[in-house]
This record gives sequence, C-alpha cells and structure tokens, in this order.
Amino acid sequence: MTIFKEKLDEEYLTVSEAKELLADVEAERATEEDRELRYELARAIEHVNRFAVLDAEESLELVEDLQELEKVNEATAYKIADLLPRDRTELRAVYAQERYALSGEELDEILNVVARYA
Repeated sequence: MTIFKEKLDEEYLTVSEAKELLADVEAERATEEDRELRYELARAIEHVNRFAVLDAEESLELVEDLQELEKVNEATAYKIADLLPRDRTELRAVYAQERYALSGEELDEILNVVARYA
C-alpha cells in the first residue's frame, strides 16, 4: 500500500513575497517568550533576507511585465523575478530545461524588462 499526497493548490511566490510573509511569522514568534524559531524557519528567514532584492510590489510588477511577453510563462516569470539575470548566459540557464531555445532578440527583450527593475 502506498500513500500519495494530493496537491490541492499551487501558488507561486517571489522571494520578496516570501520575505514579507516570513517577517510576519518572525514578528509573531518574537512576542511569545517561550517559543523559539525552528531550524527550518530560521534558515528560510535567513535565505529570503539574503536573496530578496526587490520589494514584494516591485517583484509582482516585474512578474506581470514578464508574463506579457510571448515566451514567458508564469513559472518562468517568477523564476526570472527571483534571479534577476543580468546577461544572456544567466537567462539561458533559466530556460535550460525548456524544450525550446530563445533567439537573441527574445533574450534581449526579457533582459530589458528585468533591467527596468534591477
């Protein structure tokens, strides 16, 4: 007998959004004297504090702008917003698992959108 977990819902978040959510959790836990942060939670907070470059609103605006482009789907838009690639090589790494390759013009178009926010 195997037990499978059913995925009920999936929602993408940018690192900046996760930072805001985890900041709320951290503040809530700080008011409780006897509660310490679990190791996983502390590491997650450390991670988002280190890697969140934009604020949550800016990152969502970037995701929306990226999704307006033809070759950028939702998951890829969130990945790009988190990584903020600066050149074609970094952006190609995001598309490495896709079944298609982008032309230089398409890469530059995406990089121009990212450059407005970075």
